[in-house]
Amino acid sequence: MPNEINTFETLNSINVNEYTEKKGNFTYLSWAWAIRELLKIAPDATWHVFEYSDGNGGSQPYMKTDTGYFVKVSVTVNGLSRTQTHPVLDNRNQTIEKPNAFQINTSHARCLAKAIALHGLGLYIYAGEDLPHTTPLTKEQKKALLVVAEKLGASKHKEVSDGIDKELVHADNFEVTYASLKRRLENESK
Repeated sequence: MPNEINTFETLNSINVNEYTEKKGNFTYLSWAWAIRELLKIAPDATWHVFEYSDGNGGSQPYMKTDTGYFVKVSVTVNGLSRTQTHPVLDNRNQTIEKPNAFQINTSHARCLAKAIALHGLGLYIYAGEDLPHTTPLTKEQKKALLVVAEKLGASKHKEVSDGIDKELVHADNFEVTYASLKRRLENESK
């Protein structure tokens, strides 16, 4: 079944608006939320932070150039790696002349979220769109999800119901959501 699912389409169909943050004119997706959602769909996904020579035989997780500092992260999903390079920026998206460790770490988090977006999750944010295109659930799909969620308890039923109401769960991610709920139910039955 997992081979039949197009991971990019599944990730691209997830509405991430609830988990974004606005800073000035820019919208950011929480890196922690992006990782959580990525691993729900692709639990074997991995990421790699690139290191560069520091000129003294060691390495550092950033690259210094004449135009500023940069970080680089690759995310691998189902054997496909996508890489993002990101400048070290301040909260106004201006380059930082001498960044500290926290600023470099923040840039790694932004870079990681963007590398995940290259696999589909939240990609529309960077295109300036407000919402991804989704197909509504059918009545049968809603019922199937809610029946399984109810067996998992009231809080899971409410979570799934809220997800349906907010269009976080829709026909485009129904199969993945349903399979995830069924696996959880099976695991709790053991």
